[in-house]
Amino acid sequence: MQSVVYFEFALFTQQQRRHKKMNFLLQKLSHVVLPSIYSATLSSTGTSLVGGATSWVRNMASLHQMHRTGPHYKKRPPRKPLDGKPFAKGVVLKTLIKKPKKPNSANRKCVLVRLSTGKEMVAYVPGIGHNLQEHNIVLCRVGRCQDVPGVKIRCVRGKYDLPHVVKK
Repeated sequence: MQSVVYFEFALFTQQQRRHKKMNFLLQKLSHVVLPSIYSATLSSTGTSLVGGATSWVRNMASLHQMHRTGPHYKKRPPRKPLDGKPFAKGVVLKTLIKKPKKPNSANRKCVLVRLSTGKEMVAYVPGIGHNLQEHNIVLCRVGRCQDVPGVKIRCVRGKYDLPHVVKK
C-alpha cells in the first residue's frame, strides 16, 4: 500500500514569513504526489494551492520592459484648496482664534467659512481688527498662514462684509 502524505497550508497573521516557508516546502516536495484536494500547481506568476492558501512570487521586470514603460512616478494629491480657482465666495459660520506654531505666540484671527464650492474651511483674516460675525459674506483667496496649521486660505479685505483696515 502506498503511503500518502497530507499537507495543510494555513496562512495566519505573519503571512510573509509563511509564504517563504511554503515556497521552500513546495520546491522540496514538488516530486511527491499530493492528493487532489491539495494539488500544487506551479506557474510563472506564483504558487497556488487549491486547498485554500496562495503564495505570490513577483518576477523582476527585464531591462527592455523597464525601458518601454519608463520611470514610474508617485501620484501625489494636488495642493489646491479652492480647486484651482483664484477666489471663492463664502459665508462665515464661526469666528475663531488660532494659536500659531512653536516660536510664534500672537493669536491669529480666523473664521470658519462655508465656501460656494460646498467645502468648509478655516480662513485667515489679515490686518488689525475685523467685525465679522456669523452669516457675514466674505471673499476668500488662496494663501496659507504659514505658522497656523490647517489654514490654507485668506479673506480679502474691502470686499462684501469685510471692510478695509481702518487707519489710525
